[in-house]
Amino acid sequence: MRTAADRIRHAISFELLGLALIIPIGSWAFSMPVADIGIVGVVSATLATAWNYIYNLGFDHVLQRYTGTTLKTVGMRVAHAALFEAGLLMILMPFIAWYLGISLWHAFVMDVAFALFYMVYAFAFNWGYDRLFPLPEWQDAQEAGKV
Repeated sequence: MRTAADRIRHAISFELLGLALIIPIGSWAFSMPVADIGIVGVVSATLATAWNYIYNLGFDHVLQRYTGTTLKTVGMRVAHAALFEAGLLMILMPFIAWYLGISLWHAFVMDVAFALFYMVYAFAFNWGYDRLFPLPEWQDAQEAGKV
């Protein structure tokens, strides 16, 4: 299982790279000022970072308990990303509506668009992170062809 320091590195690098991508894309896609999308992005990233740490720790404990390993299949990675984004959607939608002065429906549409982006991004980022920083327990599984 990953250490606390590794989880912190993961969460911070995930959010920083995500912000570098989503602020200009969101500003362009929703025709809103970069500063407004930037504030929404930074507050969202802060909340998402805390959620990321808690969610990944819990997910890994559940995975370890039921499968005996934290090694994730492609299907588990898809479920992992989708569940993470669903939880985050419920947290962020009211903030987006309030800060941007938009309806809850508009905030929902924006949040879903951000969530879809981040779901794809999370899948790719986490796969890449696991390749860059593999856990020793995964070596045997990789050699046995399980991954």
